[in-house]
Amino acid sequence: MRVVAIDGPVGSGKSTVAKAVAERLDLPYMESGAMYRVAALAALRRGIDPEAEGAADALTELVAEVDMEVGDRVLLDGVDVTADLRSKQVGRAVSAVAAMPGVRSELVRRQREWAEEHGGGVIEGRDIGSVVFPDAELKVFLTASAGERARRRELDETADDLARRDLLDSTRAVSPLIVPQGAVVVDTTARPIDEVVDEIVAMLK
Repeated sequence: MRVVAIDGPVGSGKSTVAKAVAERLDLPYMESGAMYRVAALAALRRGIDPEAEGAADALTELVAEVDMEVGDRVLLDGVDVTADLRSKQVGRAVSAVAAMPGVRSELVRRQREWAEEHGGGVIEGRDIGSVVFPDAELKVFLTASAGERARRRELDETADDLARRDLLDSTRAVSPLIVPQGAVVVDTTARPIDEVVDEIVAMLK
């Protein structure tokens, strides 16, 4: 099973780069963060406040129940919710949802199951190389300057939103955002996508 793991913070270019690498290598692509956004959206629709006391049990139960399909389109219980996942409400809730151990355990299981069903792939997120696929063929950690990341995300999230998510993602007790052991760090600041993709693909030769 051939797995390329691409991790990094919000706005580092993970999705754009991972999609291009997958296309170049003719491998399936998965955005693991979409699963967490689906979980956050489901929680909001159920009236569950991810930051409320006792939310962990409710969220863990909810994630175990819902049906989600992640691909070019994202489905929640059979309904296309692709357009809803980038809302500011979901963006604010997703880090709190992702910090729940029960949620992470269930979604890591689903991510591994997806890879097995697809025979591997290029998978991006925040703990792919460190937790989900520590034995991936290649582990890459993307970075970018704070200003560049804020510029890329300005339509969806403010600089304050990014700072808050960085803090939550890097300090959570389970699967914090870290540079995975053995990962190659690639700075995407002010670099053309094709140049970054060329560098990553060359690592596999």
